[in-house]
Amino acid sequence: MILTAVVIGVWSMIFLGALMRGVEDQLLRNGVSVLTGHLQIHHQGFREDPVIENRIQDPNAVISTLRTVLPAGALWSERIRVNAIANNARHAAGITLVGIDPEREARISFLGDAPLEGAFLKAEDPYGIVVGKALVEDFETKPGRRLVLMSRDAQGEVASRAFRIRGVYQAEMEATEKQFGFITLAAAREMLGLKEGITELAVLLPSHEQADGLAATLRERLPVPPLTVETWKDLLPLVRLSLELYSGFIFIWFLVVFIAMGFGIVNTLLMAVFERIREFGLVKALGMKPLGIILGVLTESFLLLLLGTAAGNILSLLSVAALAGPGIDLSSLAAGLEYVGMPRVIYPSIRGVDIFLANTVVLVLGTAVSLYPAVKAARFTPVEALTHT
Repeated sequence: MILTAVVIGVWSMIFLGALMRGVEDQLLRNGVSVLTGHLQIHHQGFREDPVIENRIQDPNAVISTLRTVLPAGALWSERIRVNAIANNARHAAGITLVGIDPEREARISFLGDAPLEGAFLKAEDPYGIVVGKALVEDFETKPGRRLVLMSRDAQGEVASRAFRIRGVYQAEMEATEKQFGFITLAAAREMLGLKEGITELAVLLPSHEQADGLAATLRERLPVPPLTVETWKDLLPLVRLSLELYSGFIFIWFLVVFIAMGFGIVNTLLMAVFERIREFGLVKALGMKPLGIILGVLTESFLLLLLGTAAGNILSLLSVAALAGPGIDLSSLAAGLEYVGMPRVIYPSIRGVDIFLANTVVLVLGTAVSLYPAVKAARFTPVEALTHT
């Protein structure tokens, strides 16, 4: 009974922890890939008022600084992001128009991995646009047809230009497909009357943990005019709070599982102790000290816990390995998952700290709760034990 309780307890701790970590990883990966990156650089007023006037006038100076401080493996991309209205003969809707360097953008955002119908943008394409599948369906259009975009230019006038749909991308969330339309950086500058300015510069790092240190370095070294450097924690506050929530839930789950398992351990050991009262009385009559009986019961409990944690670890690792490749597909619940910000496919991810914590909790606290039955066994006198029926 103890072995079964421990195996199930350890397996549920590690396996559910791996599921939660998988959700965390996917939330962060999805958030970073949707035009966020691990950090972004803007003009000081752009985030509060995202208009073309609040742009970085001299991006070359920022890029020169970036090249001196970025760690190996880091990627960056320039963008012009403005609010715009897209319309065709039958429909109109507000979108976010993003001017990009196609080659760089494909390496740092979801566009590089997104399923695409048609063709992707080319750097020299002045009239091409790539839009989302949901937007195309709403507009009842398809690749090859025209889409007219309107936005404010650098002089505050209304700029309007017709583009031809080159490709249609699919994203993790339908809201992303409806929000973003992509044109080349050169086309955006020409439409908005810019020479070389940009509205943002996004950076993708090898690890999200490097963002805070790099942001602090950039804040010290970036040239005038005043620029802001924000990490993914500033840009994705809901994702940051979700990660904290999931981490807290993991520890609460560990506690709940251990409490349930602890009652099982105490109950089973008490039954084992009461079944062997006469044996304990006999060894005490032969001269065994109470400490020896306590150590004997604790050793028995610890060995059972050790065997149970080993089997639970193996079972949990096999479970995670079986699901790590295909993942857990929740596409049938896509609408509900999108509402709460969860990914459609969960890939379990085991972290060493979770395995260590689960095993430590079971072995240390499991041995501790075994102390009560052990003390109970040691308190019987030989006369009481030998006359027990």
